[in-house]
Amino acid sequence: MSNTTLPKKQGIMICGHGSRDKDAEREFGLVAKGLKNRYPDMPVEYGFLEFSAPNIHMGLDSLIQQGVEEIYAVPGMLFAATHAKNDIPSVLTTYEEKHPGLKITYGRELGLQDDMIEAFQARIYESLGLDPEQPPENLYDTMLVVVGRGTSDTSANAEAAKLTRIVNENMGFGWADTVYSGVTYPSVGVGLEKLLKLGFKRIVVAPYFLFTGRLIKRIQGYVDKVASENPGTEFIQTPYLNDHPRVIDAFVNRVEEIRQDDLATGQETLMSSFKRRLAAGEVEVHHHHAEFVDPQDDTQGLSESDRHHHHSDHSHEHSHQHSHGHSHHSHGHSHGHSHHGHSHGVYKHIGHPMGPRTMIGEGVCCCFMGQFTADILAEEKDRIEGDCTQTALAHK
Repeated sequence: MSNTTLPKKQGIMICGHGSRDKDAEREFGLVAKGLKNRYPDMPVEYGFLEFSAPNIHMGLDSLIQQGVEEIYAVPGMLFAATHAKNDIPSVLTTYEEKHPGLKITYGRELGLQDDMIEAFQARIYESLGLDPEQPPENLYDTMLVVVGRGTSDTSANAEAAKLTRIVNENMGFGWADTVYSGVTYPSVGVGLEKLLKLGFKRIVVAPYFLFTGRLIKRIQGYVDKVASENPGTEFIQTPYLNDHPRVIDAFVNRVEEIRQDDLATGQETLMSSFKRRLAAGEVEVHHHHAEFVDPQDDTQGLSESDRHHHHSDHSHEHSHQHSHGHSHHSHGHSHGHSHHGHSHGVYKHIGHPMGPRTMIGEGVCCCFMGQFTADILAEEKDRIEGDCTQTALAHK
């Protein structure tokens, strides 16, 4: 009788952030569909941290129900910021603890792979009406403005700026710069107004985003407003990446790194870094209230080890509330560091004159409002409106 151990059934889990925009959910599903086409004999599921269904637990549950015992989990994120570094690995660790015999290996963020850069450049060429396979020698008469997500993570912001430089040298624009739609600076509207002074009559605005969502629509609003105020300049808006074939290639690369055990290169992985920082008490995780919660599932709380590590760190979250004390901001939100389950790291340049303060009153995430000091709010009081959830346009 043979003692040969049968190989464990393997599956792929794509872990996204989630969006209140249903189109973003649908588009994320297209990536999973693209991966299923590449791995027809392997179960592929996806799930989100917050706002959306299915959540990550649901996707993992589905894999287990299909008999999967070894899961390759890949963050569906461009760069490694807080969610990829902390929240997703915490969800995966908790889930693995609750399912003895299950092995989950967490891969790398998409990063600046050649495939991602090629996909981004292809979208830019397409928006210019050019064939990516037969590009012009240069685009010296055109300026490129790359729109990054913008986070409190300095390294993630730097990766967006690095991308801009790579694409500019590859494609030969006359000038290129980076603006951001999130917590850092320069913000989209202010950045575009400053860059207009360089005198280019054609400006390509290219958001480095995987999918649509509120931020993409906010970016489009800024560009439309600036364009309407500068009719002598042609603004070309590049579509986001979506399920471009090279994006699917990039996901495949990350899955194959796990399958071929290429993550063990002597450097920290996202998971090993998380576990080291968690043990040292350096991690503050929000996933236990950030995920979409299935009302029929009462098992989505923290594991015992999570409770031990997170309780003391997280107890301050809802107590850091700010009373804004002005007549325009009466919508009743208590602005702690987390709102509606959406959390951001505290950003030391929150008061930068070209940063998120330029979006106050125009749809800047309520989460950021809790980071503004009373002085900043007083200075910006004329632009603060009662509802910080409305769609933003460029600052006035």
